[in-house]
Amino acid sequence: MKENIIRKEKIEMVYFEIAAAFVSIVVVWVWWSSRNSLVTDWPVVGMVPALLYNASQIHDFATCLLQQNNGTFLVKAPWFSSMAFLLTSDPMNVHHTFSKNFSNYPKGSDFNDIFNYLGDGIFTVDSDSWKIQRNMIHSLLKDKRFELAVHTSLHQKISKCLFSVLDNACKLGIELDLKDMFQRFTFDHICILLFGMDPDTLSMESPTAPQKAFDDIAQVFFYRHIVPGVIWKLQRWLQIGQEKKMTKASHTFDIFVENCIQKNQQKEKNNNEFDALTYFLQLEDQKDNLSSKFIRDMAVNLMVAGRDTTSAALFWTFWLISTNPSSQNNILEEMEQHFGTHNDDNKLNFLDMEKMGKLVYLHGVICEALRFYPSVPFERKVSIESDILPSGHHISKNTRIVYSLYAMGRMKEIWGEDCLEFKPERWISESGGIKHQPSYKFTAFNAGPRTCLGKNLAFLQIKSIVCAILWNYSLHFTKDQNVCPSSSILLHPKNGFKVTFFKRHPS
Repeated sequence: MKENIIRKEKIEMVYFEIAAAFVSIVVVWVWWSSRNSLVTDWPVVGMVPALLYNASQIHDFATCLLQQNNGTFLVKAPWFSSMAFLLTSDPMNVHHTFSKNFSNYPKGSDFNDIFNYLGDGIFTVDSDSWKIQRNMIHSLLKDKRFELAVHTSLHQKISKCLFSVLDNACKLGIELDLKDMFQRFTFDHICILLFGMDPDTLSMESPTAPQKAFDDIAQVFFYRHIVPGVIWKLQRWLQIGQEKKMTKASHTFDIFVENCIQKNQQKEKNNNEFDALTYFLQLEDQKDNLSSKFIRDMAVNLMVAGRDTTSAALFWTFWLISTNPSSQNNILEEMEQHFGTHNDDNKLNFLDMEKMGKLVYLHGVICEALRFYPSVPFERKVSIESDILPSGHHISKNTRIVYSLYAMGRMKEIWGEDCLEFKPERWISESGGIKHQPSYKFTAFNAGPRTCLGKNLAFLQIKSIVCAILWNYSLHFTKDQNVCPSSSILLHPKNGFKVTFFKRHPS
């Protein structure tokens, strides 16, 4: 009996040693086969460990991965999961899927699932619903009343609110966080344009719960990209972890949006007032579509576009200006050339829209900032039918494609050997005008039929604020600040950026 037990234990030990040897061989083989790669394709779990390990620097990690693999790389998923995707920064792939074969690459049901809080807004839907909303927004942006409302609200928000905040900071000698200040400004401004009301969060005294709520929502959106769907969906069902945060933040932001819509519909409006919500509700040919949910979803999507993308672009523009003093001097020289020498009589000259359109160098600075730091750092689509990309990669039906717009701005194959240099001059033509690049190369405003309708509005907002600040204030930033992009669906800085302001021409 005892001998049988010993024999059994020896057999089990042999089996264990064989299994351990086999596992060791597999691990060594996997490691050896991928020793020159940034990621390892492990059995069972695929490449998820590398994604999780590099989640805090995911955009730079994706850039290195694409640089190592000629601009396109297949990210393999855990067994029995649907997380696999093709990662690309190839502009020809972008041109093919965003324009030439646009109908084969919609957002897809997974996109809607991840971004479910955005509802059926323009960012998540395809087909007829997308076309209806795009036409509505396009007609709004072409309306002369909206153009006047943009100019008027920008003038008032800058001259009455932004200057007040900056003058007070100058007087007290305190630092301001550019990230926070620009998020407050753009939040207020989009509320004015959408609802005809100013929450006045820029005053630094008003509550910012709605802004904090949407920041939390954006974080959960990113979290859903890097963990298997079964995990975050289980968290949502159990109301734990990130999904509990999502529920709380969604409730807070929904209350804010609903209150804005109600106040807008209840207030008396005169002929001089104009806002997007009132405009949409008065569209005769869309009355059948304008349910309360439709209005809510459109409002939320436009708030995302008007607040987060513009505030991120503003921050990175100022950060690059602050860290490249020669560019700031060039902007000031260009402004003096068109606005004249600064004095009390022309302290608001920067709001001359016609003159602002002549600031070619400033336009190049903004484009260069967006090349390095696109507000939306990645896009994703899914194939309806099989296809072959210009890069030669075969695309099966229902294949996810993720486009790293962040990496595209750092590829030598796209921008040349000096791609990592901050050079606003690359956007200026030989004749001295603005040098335009195709949207599939400069993807900060998307490409193809989904190109951002608010591109001109974004440039106007950014130029107005840059001119307002640089024309009237000098900036001194605290050195050794760790400024780097956050791992998020929107490319805000991780830690903000502290700046001290001084009046450029004290009275």
